[in-house]
Amino acid sequence: MMKHDGKWAREIVEFQRGDGTWGPYFHTLSQPVSGKPLTTEQALRRLRALGFTSGDEPVRKAVDYMTACLRGERKMDDYWEKTHNWGLYTKLMLSAWVRIFEPDNAPATDFARRWAKVIEEAFSGGAYDQAVYMRAYEDEFSWKPRGCREIDFVSFYPLSLLKGVLAPETEGRMLDYVLSRPGGIYYVCNKPLNAPPKAFASREASFYLAALEILAGYDTAREKLGFAVDWLMANRDENGRWDMGPKANDGVYFPLSDSWRKAEERVADCTERISGFLRKIGF
Repeated sequence: MMKHDGKWAREIVEFQRGDGTWGPYFHTLSQPVSGKPLTTEQALRRLRALGFTSGDEPVRKAVDYMTACLRGERKMDDYWEKTHNWGLYTKLMLSAWVRIFEPDNAPATDFARRWAKVIEEAFSGGAYDQAVYMRAYEDEFSWKPRGCREIDFVSFYPLSLLKGVLAPETEGRMLDYVLSRPGGIYYVCNKPLNAPPKAFASREASFYLAALEILAGYDTAREKLGFAVDWLMANRDENGRWDMGPKANDGVYFPLSDSWRKAEERVADCTERISGFLRKIGF
């Protein structure tokens, strides 16, 4: 609750517009730039890191706005990217964010089930088949995928969207594929997830943890992420706490406390985040 009232939360909440959005644009997951307005995605990602849920008014307003867009009751104010089906991609973004905060939301879950059909087909042969994925995508959405955002599903949005809508066997195969993919998860971590970073006290390790946090919401996460638990346990200090170092302060996932001037505040934040991840996968 202190973080809800802390300076980082106040800085974000005070700029929320009446319709539940931030700034002139919805989309971009890049790190905020000083002097430029927040996008709605940047604000939501930071509020989530600070522990905000759909029970908090700023998130509630944003979820209501996104749900109205999914229902066609509102039009999302944003630029239009011509390189791919921006209307479809918008539904993917909105549905993913809504399900992050409200997993049972009806229009977002309906879209998730449509995406799940594509993934079920892609892994139906026992392993991922790119050609099958492309055909299933075209059949389901009446659009031939083009560009990396459509051809490669291993990114923040599909992986945030698909929790709870895949058959267990498909989910397990998908997580195996994601963990071994050389490029990691697009938008989050560009390194293979089955090889933890060598430097624990680093920004790289924080981004790596962010990728694991996405996968933590899947039913098979406890089984698949045991190696990551070993990595975390091996990096505890003598008091059973964690310190990812001052370079982990990226303005996105850290800090949680108002300041990291004292090492104790940094250790408390790192320990809180990692403990939450471990609880989420049942450790």
